[in-house]
Amino acid sequence: MNDVRLPRRAALAAGLAAAWPGIARAEAYPDRPIKWIVAYAAGGGTDTLARILGTAMATTLGQPLVIDNRPGAATNIGAEATAKSPPDGYTVFSADNGTLVFNPALFRSLPYDPRRDFRRIGLMARFPLVLTVRQGSAFRDAAGFFAAAKAKPGEHDYASAGIGSPHHLTMERLSKETGTRLNHVPYRGAAPALNDLLAGNVEAMILDLPSGAEYLRSGRVTPLALCSAARHPDLPAVPTVQEALGLKGFEAYAWQGLVVPARTPDAIAARLAATLAAALAERAVADRMRGIGLEPLAGGPAEFEALEAAERAIWVPLIKERGIALD
Repeated sequence: MNDVRLPRRAALAAGLAAAWPGIARAEAYPDRPIKWIVAYAAGGGTDTLARILGTAMATTLGQPLVIDNRPGAATNIGAEATAKSPPDGYTVFSADNGTLVFNPALFRSLPYDPRRDFRRIGLMARFPLVLTVRQGSAFRDAAGFFAAAKAKPGEHDYASAGIGSPHHLTMERLSKETGTRLNHVPYRGAAPALNDLLAGNVEAMILDLPSGAEYLRSGRVTPLALCSAARHPDLPAVPTVQEALGLKGFEAYAWQGLVVPARTPDAIAARLAATLAAALAERAVADRMRGIGLEPLAGGPAEFEALEAAERAIWVPLIKERGIALD
């Protein structure tokens, strides 16, 4: 048999031809609308955030990002749909700390693997959390609230958006770090929990700023402490938990980032990451986010993974120690 040798240029051309379908897809991307899965109902903070960023990103990408609301099962429905979607850049997902950090500890089994099934694109936003009490409550500061809870274990109620939500876990962490025991009243979402706080049926609640800004401004809900590292410009008189309770280093937020199916090509993931970063850097976008109580959160895949790791170190041991489960 003769040894047939291709000239170097011909061999290079043959290699490029074999790779061309993938290269062509990346260069043409996107050539149709992109589906943005949101694991919460329309009208909430997560949905609004996706619409703000999706509109800004569409201008750069030249294609609309169409919101697909798939609420339920503590974000597992939306997460599973994303994990099982083709890795072609035409499905993106708003993944939060519930999806990526809490759920693997809360559920014995999940229909997705948060580390294996998703590729991180970039961080998007934080939802500041506020310790609040009902209007007319006898408690005027966080120290007084937890002192009373310590004196009468289990007698003080607090509402949450549901078992395993950032609101619930943040109060559990506060309870642990102050040595108190509170009575948890879980609801199916932040709205019904807030309604009972407004009605005076429960004493306290960890409230996210996008859900509660209107009621905090009007005085219908009383803020005791902010769970962020620094005071918030919209609530300058409200101390942080670190200030109010002396809990050094205490921070807690609900946060979200953008992910895609794991095997999405590098070039497409890079374009999405750059487009997301550019959208977050737009003054008008940041102003709209802050206007509804969100904090823009910049960071690419490396920062995303670092935040996840830091959060797992805090919340997974807490969930296990407190015996919190969703199945």
